[in-house]
Amino acid sequence: MILSGGRKVYQISINAVLLIVTLCMVLPMVLLFMSSITEEKSLIVNGYSFFPKKFSPAAYRYIITNSSSVFRAYGITIFATALGTTATLLLTSLMAFPLSLRDLPGRNIISFFVFFTMLFNGGLVPSYIMWTTIFHIKNTVWAYIFPNFLLSAFNIILVRTYFQASIPVDIYNAAKIDGAGYLTIYWKVVLPLGKPILVTISLFAGLTYWNDWTNGLYYISDSRMLSIQALLNRMIQDIQALLANSTADSGALMQIPQVSIRMAIAFVAVFPILIAYPFLQKYFESGIMLGAVKG
Repeated sequence: MILSGGRKVYQISINAVLLIVTLCMVLPMVLLFMSSITEEKSLIVNGYSFFPKKFSPAAYRYIITNSSSVFRAYGITIFATALGTTATLLLTSLMAFPLSLRDLPGRNIISFFVFFTMLFNGGLVPSYIMWTTIFHIKNTVWAYIFPNFLLSAFNIILVRTYFQASIPVDIYNAAKIDGAGYLTIYWKVVLPLGKPILVTISLFAGLTYWNDWTNGLYYISDSRMLSIQALLNRMIQDIQALLANSTADSGALMQIPQVSIRMAIAFVAVFPILIAYPFLQKYFESGIMLGAVKG
């Protein structure tokens, strides 16, 4: 296919814009990694650089010395992310499916209450009291799953809109004629046809659970139950406390990296997401675009 002159200029312009956007997303991650393997003194004197003068694995060495706690924290985070994402996906789709049916009795009232939760909530203190005194989730893995993230009104509205816009009512009617009930329709019709939006919601939920450190801050005081985000955050606090209380003669403490370890911690925390995201990206665009358009 031969492009005309104007079309060729347009295509080149679009490619240039996309290249710039790609570089804006990739280069910060490259700089983050390079900073994490830069010698501490060089980093302080010369600043951040894509081509550091001196390399040093000191930041990662410090993390490896705490490898047992890091691996345990990774296990807790992976478990919480997998279980939380699955539960979020199941509950969101189960709530969105009936709301997408226009003949559902009381549909508008239920939708109003769902939307109402986007504007108002009980607040942090009542939530903390409820989760700790009634449900007793403090210092358990459930503290990472249930509070704040399990069900989102935004996700429900997004999935409901996708179901309305992308799944014809005639398919539901045909399934009913064949004797299918609503649970069968949900399992064999809605879930397969709603794959793009469901993968999108899974990505949202997975990122939220993986990056969460607030639930660990509020509900976890046992060091053995820290997630990777909470553990790495505590590492930074411990280093700052050691350096603040150290004397000029404590050479061992002064060798602990301050700046580069922050970069290493950030890279360690985000690296698994960078690996997983490209495999889900093809579903992300179609799901979010169709789900955001009102049906």
